[in-house]
Formats: sequence, structure tokens, C-alpha cells
Amino acid sequence: MKDFLPFARPAIDEETIAAVARVLRSGQLASGPKVLEFEATLAAYLGGGRQTRVLTSATEGLEIALAVAGVGAGDEVIVPAMSFAASANVVVRLGAKPVFVDVELATRNLDVDLVERALSARTRAIMPVHFAGLAVDMDALGAVALRRGLRVIEDAAHAIGTRHRGRAIGGFGDLTVFSFHPNKNMTTIEGGAIASADPQALALIEQHRFHGIRRNADGEVDVLFAGAKSNLSDVAAQIGILQLARLPEFNARRRALAARYFEQLAGFDALLLPAPGDEGHSWHMFTVLIDFAARGTSRPAFLKAMAARGIGIGVHYPCIPGLNYYRGLGYRAADYPIAARIGRETVTLPLFPAMQDTDVERVCAALRAELRAR
Repeated sequence: MKDFLPFARPAIDEETIAAVARVLRSGQLASGPKVLEFEATLAAYLGGGRQTRVLTSATEGLEIALAVAGVGAGDEVIVPAMSFAASANVVVRLGAKPVFVDVELATRNLDVDLVERALSARTRAIMPVHFAGLAVDMDALGAVALRRGLRVIEDAAHAIGTRHRGRAIGGFGDLTVFSFHPNKNMTTIEGGAIASADPQALALIEQHRFHGIRRNADGEVDVLFAGAKSNLSDVAAQIGILQLARLPEFNARRRALAARYFEQLAGFDALLLPAPGDEGHSWHMFTVLIDFAARGTSRPAFLKAMAARGIGIGVHYPCIPGLNYYRGLGYRAADYPIAARIGRETVTLPLFPAMQDTDVERVCAALRAELRAR
């Protein structure tokens, strides 16, 4: 069998390994000059007068962003019904209620047309997810938020490098949260960031990520609230600096691989392809839908069969209201039919910059062989 092809793999080069070694030898390991450099470089990349604050994860970033936006007990937050569980978990952790809205079948993004009817007097914020790197229609969603006086926290965990009508996601809007997990378009191993142009919000983010501490002009410490401990290390920031420099290259390769998938899978009616998007799509993932029941198989059996062919397949994502915890809160997947279908049928094909065109061809040949066999 050929070498196993995973669905994701980070691109860490020798220059990055050597740079990390230099940071380790420096003795400055916690948040320091490399964190400040990474934040400044990331802000310059996003443009739009943004500043950024980096953290240990996008999940921490989402929870902090919601808190900074004033979300708390008794509030409601609009969340897409199909996303990673963290999109809803962070709302619950603040004592608020996630109000799920169904998604569009092709884009997997929040159906903006359904948002307005889900709003109530308790709605405090809307939290769209730019699924797989395809931007939500932020102009339409922003108009809804403006009419209703709501905050918008963009879950851009998939969308570093994504552009919406010529503007970088994170370079405009309210609060935008990125992920730098190893399977994302760039990585700091684990990590995330929040982008904002609001100085007051940025100050609060700094306090939330480090124990609620504020220092006065003399350097004396006060604690304003019970904050978290989610500051990024200089080691991680050094990786991020060099990854960000290569991000345009990484994303260009991702777009080329996605285009190759579309070419190879055109007309293959055993699966439903994602929306192609435009040149602003950063292609974090390439997900397809397969009606496993109609093919006389199950997703676990399909994943096992593809693994036997040397192909790693992911699942992104189950429908959140159908997860055990959320069923216990009274939610039902059946109330969100598109998210429920995606949750049943979705699989994620390999996509990362080191892949060759021949790898895409290998994946597609295995897909055809496996699905036609059934």
C-alpha cells in the first residue's frame, strides 16, 4: 500500500525549527517580544486599522470575545446548527443560551435569511462561522445586526487568509476570532487570536487572557475580575510569525488543490460537492456529502474502507443540536434539516499544502472505486 495520506498535515520547515530553537535558548519562553511581534505582523496582514491579541486557542478567543461583547447569563446568541461543538459550548459556559439557526446546503454557512426570525428580546450577539474558509455574507448579516443593535463575533477559525468582497476577514467588522491549531491553514501548534479596532475591547481581552489583571503606570497590579490564563508563549508566537509569512503560499496551493478536486469529481453523482466560492476562499477543508444509506453502507464503514486504501478521511461536523449534551438541553437535530443532513453525510477529503496533484487523483480514484463497489 502507498504511504498513508492524512486529511491534514501542518507545514513546518527547517527554518521554523531553527527559529524555535533560538527562542528556547534565549530563556524568554512565556509571552514576550515574539508575541508582540506576532500580534503586530498579524494586524498588518489583516489591515483595516485592526489590532490583534493572541491566545492559547480559538475556543478561549470565542469565549473571551463573547464576554467582552457583554454576553452573560440569560442572554441568547445566534449560532449555526452545523459547526464544531465549541461554537455553542462557549455560549453555554457563559450562562447564555445558544439559539441555533440552520445552514445552507452548498456553503455550509449560516443561512442569513433565517437569522432575523430567530432573534428575540434576549438576543445579544450573532456568531457566524466562515465554514471551511468560505466567507459568510457579512454585508447582509451586518445589516441585520445593525438594525437590531447586536454584536457580531466572527468565528473565523477556518478563515485566516479568507477575503470577503476584497476585504480580509478580520480586517473589518466587530470582533473576529482565528484558530492556529495544527490542522488549520497556519499554525502556532495550539493557539488563536482576536482582531478588533476597539481599544476598549482590546484592553478587556488583555485582562481576560491574564487573570483579569490591570497594571497602573507604576507597574502595580490590580485584579478587576476573575480572568482566565490563556496568553500565548513566545515559542508559539515564533512559529506563527514564520507561518504567517508563508500563508499566501499555503492558501494559493490549497486553492489549486481544491480546483483539482472539482475537476476530478465533476459529474460524479455519488456525492455532493461544496460550493466553489471565489478567489477569496481560503479552502481550509474540502468536504463532500455522501448518502451512505443509499449506497448500502455507513460512514464508519466508509472511513475504514478508505483507510484501508491509504486515505485518511475526516468528519466535519456533526449537527450540534444532535449531540448528546445538546439533546439533553432539549434541542433536536430534526429542527435543523440541512444541518442534520450534513451531519449525517459529511466527510472531509485530504487537503494540505504539501499534497501533490497526483494525491488528489489518488483520493478521487479511491472514492470512485469505493462508492461504485457499493
